[in-house]
Amino acid sequence: MHSYSDTQALERLLLLIATLLKYPGVGCRDSMKAPQKHHDALVEVQLRLQELAAEFGIKFPYGYPGIATLRKDLETLRKYGILERRMYRWGYYLGTGAMSSQEFKVALNALFTQAKFQGDPQVRRICDQLSRRLRGLDIESKGEFFYPVRQYLNRVIVYTDPEEMASLGKNRNNLFHQLSVVEKAISQGQLIEILRSSDPYKNNRIGTIQVYPLQLIYHDIAWYLLYEYTNGHFAIGRVNRFADHCKIIDTSGRGIDAQRTSLTKAYQLLENGWGLKLGEQQEQYLELSGQLELIPVKVRFYPPVTTFILEGERRHPKQKIIKGAKDKVTGEILHVDYIVPLPPRSFDEFLLWVNKYMASAQVLYPQELVQKHLSNVEALRMRYSGNGCERM
Repeated sequence: MHSYSDTQALERLLLLIATLLKYPGVGCRDSMKAPQKHHDALVEVQLRLQELAAEFGIKFPYGYPGIATLRKDLETLRKYGILERRMYRWGYYLGTGAMSSQEFKVALNALFTQAKFQGDPQVRRICDQLSRRLRGLDIESKGEFFYPVRQYLNRVIVYTDPEEMASLGKNRNNLFHQLSVVEKAISQGQLIEILRSSDPYKNNRIGTIQVYPLQLIYHDIAWYLLYEYTNGHFAIGRVNRFADHCKIIDTSGRGIDAQRTSLTKAYQLLENGWGLKLGEQQEQYLELSGQLELIPVKVRFYPPVTTFILEGERRHPKQKIIKGAKDKVTGEILHVDYIVPLPPRSFDEFLLWVNKYMASAQVLYPQELVQKHLSNVEALRMRYSGNGCERM
């Protein structure tokens, strides 16, 4: 006779499966509570199962099922592949169902945004599949499940989906056609060869390069590839500026630990700087080793943009914002000083941000940046004064 031929045993097993489905991650230690020396994940599993039994009107004896019985049931689920043969120290869940319905809805919002506005072709295909699979759930919730409660509107400005390019006759023959190869190389730390086909900055950087790809990044208006040369130099390039060429040089790869180490260094550069320009190899070496002195930059902002500057409390991790005096009549702040230490490699991108505020911004130091800002203003004035300006 099978061990689950008894009605009570079968109901217990089915309730255990239902518990893992309804409470994904059940048994995970609560990080908000004081640490417990002897945390037993099955205690919460037992409690939730008993609650479900009561909810469904199934009457079990007091204290049933015991922890030892649940351990046996979990082994049965492992035996039939319903649970994997690994530790579930951080909570039990079935397959990839590690989220509750509400958590999944939040994640789905993010996925649909990435598919629609950031033009991620892989995510777009996943969203199409999920829309079909979950249609019944959406009907049951009267359309509420798929309603985009949160949306990220930054829109990609280039074609990103090879299928869409083909259907519209807009094939660009760029690296978007090779993203599956790039993503595999990222996850395994493989050395690849890619081809830069465009260099709008006129730095004579066109041709093939061999790099370790570290991450695909969406920033502002486009997708970028963060990568590392074999000499340890980090760089970021727009995906659409690379050709439809990706050749794996080293199939064995250097492993995920090496990838994480390099990614940490690259993000240290990103956090120090402003924007995506990571600089040349020598300055990166000095910066990462703490030998490069960051230069304080100070910009004074005037009304009407002072309020917007004050709102940006987390614009940069090392910034300082100092309020100036107030108008004695209106009470309005007359100016706001924005101070941030930056490496010289970030000056150009920082100035692009300052330029957004036109006459409401004045660079105070360093002198190099003052002069660049002044030159931009003068060039704009000359353009509007008639020199090189086309009259209507």
